Amino acid sequence: MTFQVYDTTLRDGAQREGLSYSVVDKLAVARLLDEFGVGFIEGGWPGAVPKDTEFFRRARTELDLRHALLVAFGATRRAGLAVGEDPQVRGLLDAQTPAVALVAKADLRHVERALRTTAAENLAMIHDTVTHLVAEGRRVFVDGEHFFDGYRFDPAYTAAVVETALAAGAERMVLCDTNGGMLPSQVTAAIADLTARLGVGPELLGIHCQNDTACAVANTVAAVEAGVRHFQGTANGYGERPGNADIFAVVANLQLKLGLPVLPEGCLGQMVRVSHAIAEIANIAPDTHQAYVGAAAFAHKAGLHASAIKVDPLLYNHVDPQVVGNDMRILITEMAGRASVELKSRELGLDLAGHPEALSRVTRRVKELEAGGWSFEAADASFELLVRSELDTAPARPFALESYRVLVEHREDGAVVSEATVKIRVRGERVIATAEGNGPVNALDEALRAGLTRHYPELRDFELADYKVRILEGTHGTGAVTRVLLETADGTGRDWTTVGVHPNVVEASWHALVDALTYGLDRARV
Repeated sequence: MTFQVYDTTLRDGAQREGLSYSVVDKLAVARLLDEFGVGFIEGGWPGAVPKDTEFFRRARTELDLRHALLVAFGATRRAGLAVGEDPQVRGLLDAQTPAVALVAKADLRHVERALRTTAAENLAMIHDTVTHLVAEGRRVFVDGEHFFDGYRFDPAYTAAVVETALAAGAERMVLCDTNGGMLPSQVTAAIADLTARLGVGPELLGIHCQNDTACAVANTVAAVEAGVRHFQGTANGYGERPGNADIFAVVANLQLKLGLPVLPEGCLGQMVRVSHAIAEIANIAPDTHQAYVGAAAFAHKAGLHASAIKVDPLLYNHVDPQVVGNDMRILITEMAGRASVELKSRELGLDLAGHPEALSRVTRRVKELEAGGWSFEAADASFELLVRSELDTAPARPFALESYRVLVEHREDGAVVSEATVKIRVRGERVIATAEGNGPVNALDEALRAGLTRHYPELRDFELADYKVRILEGTHGTGAVTRVLLETADGTGRDWTTVGVHPNVVEASWHALVDALTYGLDRARV
């Protein structure tokens, strides 16, 4: 049983709003997709898009693909023009790819209203273009645009489009849910009706689904269950409007749930790495709640879950996270019980199982703090410091605070400058340091570093990578509590997040900042 895993991230996926790949980006994404093990990579529309033309030119010498074949995308010849005279068909051949994908109108309404030609001419355009490219030695896939809508409107004509493409030598006729409006049962029914009408096997068909009903992955799986052996998708579901079928979810569902060997051996474990790397190239934050690859895909918050996971992780995980390159995470919140705290501590390399009294204290402390607005589920570093304090293994604070002061000055020229002064005691020495910053927290950070760096030169490598503030509703009238999450990085690829809570945003930031420096300096010594 041979499956064709066809990725269109570089063409259809690039139509996502706000996404724009450079040629270098496209080359990097192609390498990643090949490492994931897809069989075909649709690189773009040569001849119509200059950047895509350049991509295919450079790909010939710069890409050394192990698993995938490059595919050039284009359209059938124009109406009334001989195929040999059509410049965009020439552009497909000039791309020198082993395979070509052609988009063809499969809905009679689009033929007559959008293409503005006749039903017969559209069929001739498909036949002529496919036979021409096959004669030139290309493998040809035909994307039947609006197939499902067209088949519901005029099944006889849409079936004729499929029959014409296959008879002309197309390797697969891809059924496209272009508007993304289908449901799985409708996809299955259309495939069964089409194959019965034409007397062809479903293995000659392909499936391409948009996600407008949030059913793209389900529709693709339904098509495969109906016998289709060629399926298309994009990395992370990128694409126009709500996007395309997420190639990662489709592959994982087929391989792990249906036991179908769709990827080369050893490639499935690359899924998370490839997903996140492509997101970075696209400059899109990875979706933490994305199936299989999201950071929260195997994250558990409820204490009931954690109790069962202690017995067997698969009791609350639908698959072993490691098979797709992910990890299970235990979230520490007010919902956490002893089991959650114990498992999270073990995840951080701390043993609370052998210290039941400390486990009870940590669990009680977490619940108390969370009730006051603290949140540890995204602040592992602060949670680790809390646990270690109960185990009497907490790192010593690198300084003792005498006082700090922050001023914000709005100057006559409109400039706003923050200045912070800290008075601290470091290794028996009283230090006073002042610094300016673009905000009160930045100024505090700079002042604290200025006072500490002579004693702790490792601080030169630390940088404040992210800062999030949330105002929480107070328990009395209109009172409010401020929660700050601070992400710090050390320049080696390591980062950590700390939390601070206080009615005053500067004081909340101070708590998070002190935790960040304490944790980072302790790690630097390891």
